[in-house]
Amino acid sequence: MVKQVERQENQGTSQNVQQSQSEVIVEQQADNSGNFIESSGSIPSQLYYRLGLTMPQWLFWILTLFVGITLSGLLVSSLALWTPLWSDIDRSEEDLGISGKDVQKSPLPGDLWSSISQYQLTRPINILVLGINPVPGSVDSSPESFAGHSDTMLLIRFNPSDKSLRVLSIPKDTMTAIPEKGLNKVSDANPLGGSVLAARVVSRTLNNAPIDRYVRISTSGLRQLVDQLGGVEVYVAKPIVYKDNSGRLINLVKGWQTLNGEQAETFVRFREPGLGDLPRVQRQQALLLGLRNRLNSPIVIPKLPLLTRAMRKYVDTNLKVEEAMALVNFGLNLERDNFQMTILPGTFSRFSKDPNSYWLNLNGQMSLLNDYVGVNIPGLKPDMRPLPSLKIAIQNASGKPQNTQKFIDYLKYKGLTKVYILPDSTDPQRETKIVVQKGNPQAGKELQKVLGFGQVLVSATGDLESDLTIRIGKDWK
Repeated sequence: MVKQVERQENQGTSQNVQQSQSEVIVEQQADNSGNFIESSGSIPSQLYYRLGLTMPQWLFWILTLFVGITLSGLLVSSLALWTPLWSDIDRSEEDLGISGKDVQKSPLPGDLWSSISQYQLTRPINILVLGINPVPGSVDSSPESFAGHSDTMLLIRFNPSDKSLRVLSIPKDTMTAIPEKGLNKVSDANPLGGSVLAARVVSRTLNNAPIDRYVRISTSGLRQLVDQLGGVEVYVAKPIVYKDNSGRLINLVKGWQTLNGEQAETFVRFREPGLGDLPRVQRQQALLLGLRNRLNSPIVIPKLPLLTRAMRKYVDTNLKVEEAMALVNFGLNLERDNFQMTILPGTFSRFSKDPNSYWLNLNGQMSLLNDYVGVNIPGLKPDMRPLPSLKIAIQNASGKPQNTQKFIDYLKYKGLTKVYILPDSTDPQRETKIVVQKGNPQAGKELQKVLGFGQVLVSATGDLESDLTIRIGKDWK
């Protein structure tokens, strides 16, 4: 029997709830039929108090996970603190591969956390996250505030079969076919047709990848989020100096800094000429680490209820309570090594009218698409290159310049010759990091085995031209 969730209405006038309606059609693979499912919902403005939230250990997991999969971190303050959409149409949890033992209708606050282990993901789930640049002059939480171009597009895959969470960044300038509009940038889909069209376009671009839910985040809330957190500490790898549209000079110097909201927005949105969207994706991941550390601060934790109420107007999603609980339970058992990030492979065309246009290059990416998207493209081969043929970037972060050549000599002794040197890092590292730039964790593990030390990180924070980036730490002797 299909389990239904009914919405309870509060009785007191002091508990009246404002609602915002949104609809999306998401493509889902069920028996390979590619059915479309329609859903709608609303966000109660007082949901935090209705659920009687506290700050247990699992909340930090949610903050960590969702900061990592959003541009601005707004999903942290909204989804992580339970502002999913309440369903107005009865839907089965089986639609999303979610099971619950003795799931109650309209769960009560006191029972919610004690029964969270009953909610399980029974199959992989793909969630499309869009960081939306609001239409100029729009009012926060209005439809127009979610109608602009998507500054960031992420496809997040929760996979219970291998207990992994993988994030695929889709550059905003990726060229793709939009129905009735021809060849356009993927970021144009949201203003042309909202979340429905955005999900459909991303799905078709990735060989009809299933997209089960969406989250749209207005990037205008980033400044307020960071300011309410008291700033966020990040490492600025390169100076950022330019004049914005108003003629104001923006200057972020190299090194560790505590950024305010305006500076944080500059940090994640600045585009370097000739490099397109890729360096910006890397800076977004650097901001992730800073936000994660800041959200775990004892000074910030008491502010989370106020932060949640302030941030809810910047988020639009069709996740339901049961689905969010299943994701929370999934995160409880997620190990650090199973949280992986990469960028959709592609190249910039020098022959295009727009030098920032990004064209997919999926050669040798069978494993990446299978792991991060859940699709198999006929005829596409996996990357079978042996470790000695991979491009390895070396960056000295040990504080000892002489270690660079010693390390390269050691790699050559091990048979690894396709190496090149990056400028020394001014951010010293205690432990050597092996950064897997292109989403292939096996290559990182093989290199770790050859070296006999080092921490493997699967993220897009290495050198853009490399397959693997090694940051030499103080543990190198």
